[in-house]
Amino acid sequence: MSSFQGIWVPIVTPFHQDAIDFAALRRLSAHLLESGVAGLVVCGTTGEAAALDKDEQLAVLDAVLEQAPAGRVIMGLAGNNLKSLLSQQREILKRPVAALLVPAPYYIRPSQSALESFFHSIADASSVPLIVYDIPYRTGVNLDKDTLLNIVRHPRIAAVKDCGGNLDKTLALLASGAVQVLCGEDLQLFNALCLGACGAIAAAAHIRPELFVQLQRQVMDQQLEAARASFRQLVPLIQALFAEPNPAPVKALLAHQGLIGPQLRAPMQACSAETAAHLQNLLAGLP
Repeated sequence: MSSFQGIWVPIVTPFHQDAIDFAALRRLSAHLLESGVAGLVVCGTTGEAAALDKDEQLAVLDAVLEQAPAGRVIMGLAGNNLKSLLSQQREILKRPVAALLVPAPYYIRPSQSALESFFHSIADASSVPLIVYDIPYRTGVNLDKDTLLNIVRHPRIAAVKDCGGNLDKTLALLASGAVQVLCGEDLQLFNALCLGACGAIAAAAHIRPELFVQLQRQVMDQQLEAARASFRQLVPLIQALFAEPNPAPVKALLAHQGLIGPQLRAPMQACSAETAAHLQNLLAGLP
């Protein structure tokens, strides 16, 4: 089974005058990879994938792959039209991606049986591992525990990005041994790692990514006192980065660091000046 251990960053998509800023995207990709993160997730929620058309998504992927070694890029694949998704999947799989990150189909609220069939259809058609993205507050549909356990029995499903907020389900996944569990809620990172999660897909890790990498390694090495101290240092930053809709605060702080511009694509909007100033103060106070 492929391993997705470590801190993965769901990279933002920089814009300039509403077009993708490829120079900034390459610059940010190189910066994050040099910090020691396991890899990058392209066209996830944080990457504003819903605001990109299919060709733009592939162009973003190609730009990141120019900077990233083989095996260090995961691609998001989301939608509620299975035929369209399978077509997009074929295009993605022409590239050297490590895995696909796939949420449940949004808005249509399919049955549990239909959800199982959906994920298995995509896994059957894939030449790379799948990571199930369990995020019911965005998709509008809950993957029940038994459904999720059935889904992850597929040999090509390697991990779950766990944003469900359901400890019983998280523990069941960890106990199953069928897949790796990646924390998808940044404030739950320390708890999840201590329970046995292999790592995280963490939007907050755009900022001082080396501190998130340090935290994950401290837990893996059983340096729990040091890990607790590292996490406590990061908590105010994580909280502030999600004080307004993601990825506006992340982009504001990356812009302050000179890595990208702060623009988002409508209907998303930039974060407030107050939040941006608070984030800058928090960043200045980190070790």
